[in-house]
Amino acid sequence: MKVPHLARSSLLMAVTAIVLGACAPAPEELPAASSGQVKPVAAGKMSAYAAARAADQVSFGATPALVAELQQIGLEAWIDQQLALPPSIINNVPRYVVDYVRNVPEAESKARRFAPDSFYTLAMVGPDQLRLRVNWAMQQFVPVNSDAYPIVEYFNMFQRNALGNYGTFLRELSVDPAMGAFLGNNQNRPRSNQCPDCAPNENWARELMQLFSIGVVQLNADGTTKRDAKGKALETYTQKDVEELARAFTGWRFAQTNPPPPDTNGHNAPNPMEPDPWEFARDSGAKIVMGTSFTAGQSARQDLETAVSMLVAHPNIAPFVSLRLIQHLVASNPSPQYLGRVAGVFRNNGQGVVGDMKATVKAVLLDPEARRGDVPGTDRAGFGKLREPVLFITAAMRGLGCRTALKWTDGGSFGVNGQSPLQPPSVFSFYLPTDRAPGSNLLAPEQKLATTNELSARLRYLEWTLVDNNQNGGNPNSGSGCDVASLGRAFAHSPKALIDLISARWFRGAMPPSLRSNLMALAATQTVDIRGAVQLLEFALTTPYFGVIK
Repeated sequence: MKVPHLARSSLLMAVTAIVLGACAPAPEELPAASSGQVKPVAAGKMSAYAAARAADQVSFGATPALVAELQQIGLEAWIDQQLALPPSIINNVPRYVVDYVRNVPEAESKARRFAPDSFYTLAMVGPDQLRLRVNWAMQQFVPVNSDAYPIVEYFNMFQRNALGNYGTFLRELSVDPAMGAFLGNNQNRPRSNQCPDCAPNENWARELMQLFSIGVVQLNADGTTKRDAKGKALETYTQKDVEELARAFTGWRFAQTNPPPPDTNGHNAPNPMEPDPWEFARDSGAKIVMGTSFTAGQSARQDLETAVSMLVAHPNIAPFVSLRLIQHLVASNPSPQYLGRVAGVFRNNGQGVVGDMKATVKAVLLDPEARRGDVPGTDRAGFGKLREPVLFITAAMRGLGCRTALKWTDGGSFGVNGQSPLQPPSVFSFYLPTDRAPGSNLLAPEQKLATTNELSARLRYLEWTLVDNNQNGGNPNSGSGCDVASLGRAFAHSPKALIDLISARWFRGAMPPSLRSNLMALAATQTVDIRGAVQLLEFALTTPYFGVIK
């Protein structure tokens, strides 16, 4: 027996109406943020609830093994272990990804599926969960849309840098071939008599400042906006600064190799872009950007170094990057104090180093505001973040013990509407970090993706992939490792046993009484089999109690 349409619709309406449950804006007047190293919470064993809550912030979803490990050694020790792990890299890329026949839909589709499939598999079982999660966070505000193979190497570049130094990351990003093609810096040339049709391309210079490092308005150390005497926000840079920085980035091209790469790897990934030896390919004159002088006669690499050093020294970069990391790991709307403490660590890791991502990420996760909710009911109003579609899918699958990406019948990796890994719609990604909840001043970027279609799909996604998705008598996900059988066995024992299992795996062992009561009522309308058990799980996961990470 199927769940009545009314029940399914009612749940959908309830989910759609909720944004960051019980959110409230932070007070307008707050003490000045402190600077320097964040004092972490005491290390030690964690409760099962606290461990499961931390797992939502440091990984792609809680698993019984991860929760047990966090309970045993504590969060700080677990983070230290993660920071010491080497990065998981997507190696052994198949030839069908690097070199496929264009204009053959099947070949292109197969090639482009490789990166999302690899991403999901690493999200399921990658040992360096913290690095992978920070990689995903960074790709939300430093996105690229590229061909099948360059996007794989773009992901690998983030893996190498996610827990490195942000200045080093900006250097590698500046010469990454996928980004070079995406924003056109590989074609950035000055106009000259020798190249009358050339013109500086401002895309990379503008987005490097606007989206990837310092933003468009000046920030205080705690991320609040600097304003003039009339209350107008002070701009970070001018159009002239963009033009001058574009001049500094002229003269880069894709790496030249012999033999040349195939057409489908025209960017020549994974080789960084290189300076074009043609003397008229770059503008080697003097430039001034935001008061920083670029000496005349510098090489392309020297101008690159000057640009990165300028951005790393800018006072905006610490609160700018820190906000985005907090938003994607812990809370969409952090208090200025929390942001100020983390930004202080980004500015100085305790040893005078700027942009130390290991120290900054550790500060994000161990801050008292991040850990306050480890005791149920003690987190402040408005704290937390919506589960964007990718984090929703991965948390659901990791709770089921899945080992690989789920597949459609055509072989493509499964994805709920609105967010396909490594395939953002534009340079502004899937949403902006400044997006706010409707009718509110609360930052809630992920809510942009919480559409009716998205939430409706969540009510059926497990059935589609694990129950209904059969082709030629077999389900392509039969080898995924997803354990739906345990749900069926628990339901056969009793509705309470199934609900207890769902609570333990996905609700930190603390399912709210109202949800438990609703699930018990729904269980009475279900056929006692795997499909019925899966439907109950889908309903539970589509409620705000799971859809909001607090």
